[in-house]
Amino acid sequence: MRSAQNERVKKTARVLTHVDSAGRPAMVDVSAKPLTAREAAATCRVRFPGDVAVQLRGSGMKSAKGSVVETAIIAGTMAVKRTHELIPFCHPLPIDGCRISVEWSGERDLNIECVVRTTHRTGVEMEALTGASIAALTVYDMCKALSHRIVVGPAKLLRKSGGRHDFGKA
Repeated sequence: MRSAQNERVKKTARVLTHVDSAGRPAMVDVSAKPLTAREAAATCRVRFPGDVAVQLRGSGMKSAKGSVVETAIIAGTMAVKRTHELIPFCHPLPIDGCRISVEWSGERDLNIECVVRTTHRTGVEMEALTGASIAALTVYDMCKALSHRIVVGPAKLLRKSGGRHDFGKA
């Protein structure tokens, strides 16, 4: 009984893709994969202390540095396009589309969502996660003069489609 269970685990066990057979770091070779339309969405939250949230809402999300939301969207979009320069084994990808939304979720939480599209041999999960995270960090930077008690995160993948394995709901 034990060996049958071990065989099932071996068949379904996942392996890390960014290491070679000798255990060294390696970029995945995607040259044999077909070109397909790919999309990924990620989110990152920014939680403000209550008094800071009230102040930001009252100012229309403007700070001494300018528009918090517009700056975060620009920074997140730039980060999406440069993900391969930040994450060592990400492939440089042609980005067909990037949409970042920034909206209040409750009294103190700002929700940032980043949706990225490409037609390529590999997905854009890392680009979506990077875009949402950098947009959130930009919000922090724009607002840190009001408080250092601002909390960024968690960042998480919401969905991805177009590759071998879809994740989340479309």
